[in-house]
Formats: sequence, C-alpha cells, structure tokens
Amino acid sequence: MSTLVWYREKDLRVTDHGPLAEAGLDALPVFVGPASGLLAPRLGDLARRLETLGSGLVHLEGDPLEELPRMALERGATAVLAHGFTEPAARALEARLAPALPCPLRLFPGETLTAGPRTGAGGMFKVFTAYHRAFQREAHLAEPLEAPERLASVPPGLPRWPAGDLLPDHLATFLENGLADYARARDRLDEDGTSRISADLHFGTVSAATCWAAASGRPGAEVWQRQLVWREFAHHLLREWPDLLEKPFVGGFQDFPWRQDGEAFRAWAEGRTGYPVVDAAALELLHTGHVHNRARMIAASFLAKHLLVDYRLGEAHYLAHLEDADLANNSMGWQWSAGCGCDAQPWFRVFNPVLQGEKFDPRGAYVRRWLPALAPLPDRIVHRPWEGGGAPGYPPPIVDHAWARARFLALAKAHLATGEPRSRR
Repeated sequence: MSTLVWYREKDLRVTDHGPLAEAGLDALPVFVGPASGLLAPRLGDLARRLETLGSGLVHLEGDPLEELPRMALERGATAVLAHGFTEPAARALEARLAPALPCPLRLFPGETLTAGPRTGAGGMFKVFTAYHRAFQREAHLAEPLEAPERLASVPPGLPRWPAGDLLPDHLATFLENGLADYARARDRLDEDGTSRISADLHFGTVSAATCWAAASGRPGAEVWQRQLVWREFAHHLLREWPDLLEKPFVGGFQDFPWRQDGEAFRAWAEGRTGYPVVDAAALELLHTGHVHNRARMIAASFLAKHLLVDYRLGEAHYLAHLEDADLANNSMGWQWSAGCGCDAQPWFRVFNPVLQGEKFDPRGAYVRRWLPALAPLPDRIVHRPWEGGGAPGYPPPIVDHAWARARFLALAKAHLATGEPRSRR
C-alpha cells in the first residue's frame, strides 16, 4: 500500500473517484482533521463503503501539513493522490503541502464536470447564457468512473473512522420521482419539486458527473442539467476571481453605503420581519440547514434591498447554517440577489416578497409550515396578514415594501451615478 488517497471533506465517495481508481490495490484511504456535525455521518458512510470493498478509512487528527508528510514517510508512500478544489483556502493548502511531502502530490479533477470553457480571447465568461452555450458546444464529458472492485485491507494499528449507516440515495429518488416534473415544480415552495442533492454535491458523496450521466436521456433532464452548469459557472468564477468571497463582482458596489442595523439583521435572521415568505425561509434554515432555492433568492433580496444590510452578512449567516454551505454557490447566489454579482439580476429589480409568496406558495402551505401563527388565516391574505388585522404572535412588517423599494432604488441610482455599474472586472 504505497499510495495515500487523501480524502478532503468534498469528495467522500468511492464511485467516480479518480485518486481511488488510480491507486487501486495500492490505495490507503486517509482523512485528516476533526470531523463532527454534518461531516461525521458522511465519513461513516464512506468508511462503510470502503470496508465493503475490503479497505477502510484511516483517520488522523491534526493538521494535514504535518500528518500527511509523516504518514507518507512512515508508509514509504510513492505518491499522495487527491482531488484538487476551487476554494482559495483549499488551493493554498495544496500549494503548501506539495513541497512538504517526501513524495509527489498529484491532484485530480472531479469537483466539476469540466475544466470550463473560455472565451475566444482566453478569458472567463461573465454572462451565464454565453457560458452555457459554450459548455454545450465544447464540453466533452467522460463517463463516471466505477468504484474499484476491491481494495487492500488497512494495515493493523492505524486509527480508523468507524463505519456508519449508509446515507439515503437522494439522486436515485429524484430521478425516479421528481425529474420529469422538475421544470414545473422546481420553484414551488409548497411542493417537493427539487432534487435535494446540494449537500451531497457539497460533500462529494456523489459527483456532478454521476448526476449528469444518470439524468441524461430522461424526460426533464435538460432543465435540471442546466442547474448543474450554473454550479460549474459558480466554481469557475471563484477560481478566476478568488476575492469574490470578500468583494462584489460589480466594482460600483465596492463602497456601497449599506446600513449598520443590527436589529434589522437579527429580525431577518430570526424570522421576525413580518413578511411570511422571508420569515419562513429564515426558520427553515435554522431548523433544517436547508432553504428552498426560490426562498433563498427572496430572502437575500429582502436583506440587501429592503433592509439595506450588507449582503455579506447574510452570506456569512447562510454559510454558518446551511448543510450545503458551498462557498462558490453561496457567493454567486448572494451577489446575484443583491444585484452586484456576475450575470446578476439587475440592481433595479426588487423582489416583492408578497407577490413572490403568492405565486410560488399560492395556498400558503410553506409559510404555515414554519409560521404556525399564520395557520388560521385564509389563503388570500396568508402572505399579507396585516390586511386581515394581523395574526396573534406574528409581527407587523418591519418596513413597507413600496417605501423600501423606492429607498433602495434612489440610493443605488445616486451611488452608481449613471444608473449602471461604474466598473466590472
């Protein structure tokens, strides 16, 4: 067993795993670092799958910069194989680890479907539609790799992560029950119309390539696969411009005069704004670690445009609570909603949370699930409870929609001077 296969929190699978397939019977699977919370059961799932193949998952506490060179030296490793990742911290770790090892570090693709198309001038696309067209025209997707038929056993004496329960196969469930109706149901807050595999993609328990291949040829696949290309776009943007985690893509928003309003932010984060769909999204996040994508957009727009609170505060709040807390996707989504991102919705388009709720949760099932105080209200006013005199235990609106919209538009127009972003990357 002369090859260390370094698992890295975002590739916790045995199928379509390039490093594991390359190492074969020489593989010694290793995970380094603390593992708790959402990560722990996924490591247990991985350990069980590795044990089924005859191996197991070595678990080393501590710093990969210390533990991997030590183990590589002790085991006489000829190479350390791992997936390369997009996030700036991951890339910095790769750069520091390579010279510290007594053997080569080989990084494999696998986080995304492809290396990503480039413009004719060799640059990065800044508009998704053009990126998607180039992806459709140029992308050559390889078939996902099969899991190894068997692996060598882990040498005695090495610490191992205990095998846990196998996790549900969300992809298979969605393909069977949800894909065909995805185009219609994906925006409905009151229906189970999304794939719910975002956390699986984040932790890499399933690869994007496996998702794409499994959906191909099925009714409804094209619309869903387009969402996988949005994920590609987000990751390639972050790789091109790592500072998007701190700075808006549109330069004119860099010094935007956001309000310092801690109480408004807390009301938004705790589900106390008085706008049902915004508050339901906040409570869904806090209670489940998940938020429906449509609700994410409405809630994010409300924080930035209705409350004039810096979108980065909301971005950090979501990262702290989401089970699919992916840096690239989260950053792109928040900047899109705030109007300052690459290919963002125009800054002058402000979601009306009442109309959004009525359109995508027409019977109020979503908001009633998270806001029981609204349960007695009739459907016609469940998204505007103040019109019926309010609901006991539920607050009045924190701001008036029309007034807040006008305030944001006036401030943004004055700040951006010409009504258009002053500069882009």
